[in-house]
Amino acid sequence: MRLVGVVGEDCPNDLVSVFEGRDVDSSGLEVRKGSKTFRWHGSYLKDMNEAVTVEVDLNVLAERAPKIPENYLDSKFVFLANTHPALQQQMLGSLKSPKLVVADSMNLWIETQRPELLKLLKKVHGFVLNDGEARLLTEEKNLIKAAAAVLKMGPKFVVIKKGEHGCLLYSDRGAFVLPAFPTEQVVDPTGAGDSFAGGMMGYLSTQGGITSSSTLKRALAYGTVVASYTISDFSLDGIQRADRDQIDDRFHDFKTAMSF
Repeated sequence: MRLVGVVGEDCPNDLVSVFEGRDVDSSGLEVRKGSKTFRWHGSYLKDMNEAVTVEVDLNVLAERAPKIPENYLDSKFVFLANTHPALQQQMLGSLKSPKLVVADSMNLWIETQRPELLKLLKKVHGFVLNDGEARLLTEEKNLIKAAAAVLKMGPKFVVIKKGEHGCLLYSDRGAFVLPAFPTEQVVDPTGAGDSFAGGMMGYLSTQGGITSSSTLKRALAYGTVVASYTISDFSLDGIQRADRDQIDDRFHDFKTAMSF
C-alpha cells in the first residue's frame, strides 16, 4: 500500500509508527510546515449510527494537494479519500494509467463544492458515500433511486454505507445489499467508513481489480469485517489489534451467517 496525504505541524509525531511492521509505504505523507491538520469535531446524540458535525477546520485541505512521489505514479488501484474534490482531481490527473479509481466524499463538499464533485464523478469507476450524503447529493429519499441517480453522474458502481444497517452496492447489474457484521461491541464508529473502504480496496487489489460481480461483493464483505474491528474501540485501537488471519476468520464467519 502507498499512502499519500498531508498533515500540519500539529500532527502527533508518532502517527507513522502505526504502519510499522505493515506493508505500507508512507513516504508520500507530507508534514507541511506552518500549516495545521484537518480537524473534524462531531458527536453521536441520538444513536451511534448518525454523527452530528459540530465543527470542521479544513486547514491543510484548503491548501494545495500533497505531491505524489515519482515512484507512486504507476499505481493501479487508487482510493481518493475524503478531501476537496478539486484536490482529488488534481492528484488523479498526476497518475499514469490507474486500473481502478474509487472516491469518497462528505456532506461538506456536496453542499459547497457540487460542481467540482460532479466533475470528479465523471472520472472515477466507483463512488463511496453514506446514506445521508446520497440523499443530499441526489435529493432522493429512496436509496435505490439515489444510487441509480449517482450512477448517472458517471461512476460504474456506487456503494452506499448505512452504518449499523450495512451497505448497498448498485451498478448496471442492479442492487446488492449486505448487512453489517453482527457485533455487540460498539464503542466509537468514527472512521468505520474509511476502514470499510480500505478493506474493500485492499481486497480488490489482491484480486487484480473487479474481475466479476462476485469479486466486488466479497470486497464489500471484507470492508464490512474490517470496519467491525474499528467500531469496537476508540481511534485506531480496535483495528490495530486485528491481523490478517483474524480478519479472514471473521470473513468466513460472516459468509456462513449470510448463507441460507
